[in-house]
Amino acid sequence: MTESDGPSAPLSKTQFVYEWLKEEILSGSLTPGSRIRQQDVARTLGVSYTPVREAIRQLQATGLITYEPNRGNAVNSLGDDALRELYLLRGVVEGLGARLAAEKMTDAVLSELRSIHEQMLAVLDEGADASALAALSRNFHSLIVKAGGPHIVHPKTQEIWTHYPVPRSQSLWGVPGEARRSVDAHARILDALQARDALSAGSLMEEHIADGVRFRLGGDS
Repeated sequence: MTESDGPSAPLSKTQFVYEWLKEEILSGSLTPGSRIRQQDVARTLGVSYTPVREAIRQLQATGLITYEPNRGNAVNSLGDDALRELYLLRGVVEGLGARLAAEKMTDAVLSELRSIHEQMLAVLDEGADASALAALSRNFHSLIVKAGGPHIVHPKTQEIWTHYPVPRSQSLWGVPGEARRSVDAHARILDALQARDALSAGSLMEEHIADGVRFRLGGDS
């Protein structure tokens, strides 16, 4: 765990611990399977056990931390089968969102999607900032799914993303060739949406998400 200078914003102690632990997990400082000891967190952050205990409980609810009998709390570690299952679920949900979006696509949403895509191309040309690309990609996906299924599909997608975020150390956005391939996939999805081709939009989204799990499994499908 990395040291912290303490909270710099008016957060509650529980929220501060929550945000700190979440960042440690997503940045890769705490790797999948790493044990999380309340006393270590409390000592590092200079807080009592109470906010640490509550923050861990909240992170368990999101799926980032799991409790293992005889071992305690640890960063959630998905095996290969679980990763495949997760990305299959994402493909089904986001593929449905893309199909629905194509059926009701508006020029205003298309304009927003084009703007995000152009921003991603600019970031690639400037050196492929992984964090910026990841944030823009999430906005791209979210906008599509929200346009297609704002009542159920979009909230379900948000739930999946919240419970199973991609650690930055495992993100394809940090690999220039993979980043370019994903942005190219976005372009094809965008073209299908502009053509109001629901079948193609859904299939392309599913293929795009399947590429993500292949990358995380080292090329295995």
